[in-house]
Amino acid sequence: MPESTARTQVPIEDVQHLAWLARLSLTEAEIAKYATDLTNILHHVARLNEVDVSNIEPTAMAVEAEGNVVRPDVPRPSMPQERIIANAADTESGAFRVRAILEESA
Repeated sequence: MPESTARTQVPIEDVQHLAWLARLSLTEAEIAKYATDLTNILHHVARLNEVDVSNIEPTAMAVEAEGNVVRPDVPRPSMPQERIIANAADTESGAFRVRAILEESA
């Protein structure tokens, strides 16, 4: 595949920031690998942006859905609560505790 656009490496700091946002603990090797992977992904997206789609009709779905493709809603056991909140930054009474973002009206 010929190189049509220059590759700008995703900075290590960006990968570290994404890992921090996702609360992931990554090794230096993983950070370097993800920087390369993200660079490759962005390069491929840039190549897709070069494709002339002016004569292509906009669509909501690439393939028309036949009938209801949603699975039936069947009750089943959920994950244990302890596992769900294990990586939460803050908890209270077994629930996620988050900073209030809306003001209460008087």
